[in-house]
Amino acid sequence: MWRVKEQIKCTSEVQSKYSGKNISVAILDTGIFFHPDLSERVLEFRDFVKGEKLPYDDCGHGTHVAGCLAGSGLLSKGKYSGIAPSCNLIIGKILDKNGSGNVNNMLEAIGWILENKNTYNIRILNISIGFENNVDDLKINKLINALEELWENNILIVVAAGNKGPKVKSISPLGMGKNIFTVGCHDLDYYKDGVTLCESYSGRGPSIFSLKKPDLVAPGTNIMATSFRCKKSGNFYIHSYEMKSGTSFATPLVSGAAALLLEKNPKFSPEELKHRLCYTATDLKEPWNKQGWGMLNIQRALEI
Repeated sequence: MWRVKEQIKCTSEVQSKYSGKNISVAILDTGIFFHPDLSERVLEFRDFVKGEKLPYDDCGHGTHVAGCLAGSGLLSKGKYSGIAPSCNLIIGKILDKNGSGNVNNMLEAIGWILENKNTYNIRILNISIGFENNVDDLKINKLINALEELWENNILIVVAAGNKGPKVKSISPLGMGKNIFTVGCHDLDYYKDGVTLCESYSGRGPSIFSLKKPDLVAPGTNIMATSFRCKKSGNFYIHSYEMKSGTSFATPLVSGAAALLLEKNPKFSPEELKHRLCYTATDLKEPWNKQGWGMLNIQRALEI
């Protein structure tokens, strides 16, 4: 994560002042493993797949997303801490062990978040899920409308652009709505030959509603974060972290940045958060349908 933080200007000075304290972020994904870097800040867990009561993750995707966003870095002495290492987590499991789910479970989970937003002070919803473009339009519209209701209830919606690029209009259908913050992927010039860069397959805009998408980009290639395979061996933990790539892991970097902004400016609306993060992004001089406003720049966003 040190490389990622360098690219998005999440400096040691920034993290000495802001850590997302008292901000709650909801994550709809494959669940969460009670990793030592995360477990103490999971305020609520709901399983919309099998109805289990205790937190679990039988895929690993959700645990990795949570680590990118909010990992404390406990087992790595801070090396692999997330962007907002003090924020609280509300976890909804809507995907199974294969990363598959359905619209009904997602709609139920969105309703659950709306019902509990005041109880847990939920201000951000992270959805690192890409939908296929052949999903029924009526179902997608239902989801977008439900998410926009959350937005109107003061919750920032941050979603992945998906990994179906680089064709035009390859943004994940879920990321096409106006009141949805859509995150693509770009790794600047860190990687050279021999690595398949996330930006080469990051979903491209515009949306089918002729909106300019994505809204901005963040790193997404070989992101090191918490692993659901972590286990204790004697006095030590092994398999504590792993690398994953995709817009799924760029998205929680933006959610984490929003948590830092809310810690500094707790009265910011979703619209104000989106504007601040977009207007302070670093222009990469790439086409809009690839980079949006540019690369996430946390230091600049917090300086204003």
